[in-house]
Amino acid sequence: MLVGNSTILYVIQKDPVLYKPMSHFLAMLAFTEQGVSLSTMLTVLGIFLVGVMEIDFNACLIQMYFIHSFLIMESGLLLAMAFDRFVAIYSLLRYSVILNHRRIRAMDIGLSLKSTVLMASLAVLLKRLPFCHWENVLSHSYCLHPNLIRLPCADTTLNNIYGFFIVVLSTFELDSVPIFLSCALILKTVLGIVSGEGQLKALNTCFYHMCLKTKEICKGIFRNLIQKSGRP
Repeated sequence: MLVGNSTILYVIQKDPVLYKPMSHFLAMLAFTEQGVSLSTMLTVLGIFLVGVMEIDFNACLIQMYFIHSFLIMESGLLLAMAFDRFVAIYSLLRYSVILNHRRIRAMDIGLSLKSTVLMASLAVLLKRLPFCHWENVLSHSYCLHPNLIRLPCADTTLNNIYGFFIVVLSTFELDSVPIFLSCALILKTVLGIVSGEGQLKALNTCFYHMCLKTKEICKGIFRNLIQKSGRP
């Protein structure tokens, strides 16, 4: 994954033809995938290479922060890419006006602030809780909030409410609705295209984003299954 995403970033950086909004969002998506991989790889390699089976609480919080921050940013980038393709199909003549450099920078800053603020608040809420057990054992080799929230010996209702309704519902679920809506609008636009080749290109665009979102949903389901199974 690291090699593949690094290749994508290198090609987009070196080829001036690819300096377009869609290529920019694709590069950002590859960057977030690298961030998730590197964030998890540190502890995984420590376990399998040198046998380090313990992690400091603050280091665990930092790892949790980066993993979830990159995942939240990835969800927002999929929404931005869906909007990009909708504008390209629905209003091609105004594409460069709607998605100019200023708006793209604003979207990048907005996505970064969103993930930073949401996860910083979640980390602060978790930091205030007491961990009074002699042994706090994680169910897998890296730190995630759903796993850490089971360890404190105090009331975690506020953390659970914030983590579920604000981070999960307001990010992944609400990002999914506009993505599927954009695909529906793209399909509606496709019906008005006379050319068969044009219809095929539009359908390929919609299918591409559906695959990306399905991939993200499957990753989330897989992570939840691992957490519930309690396997390391």
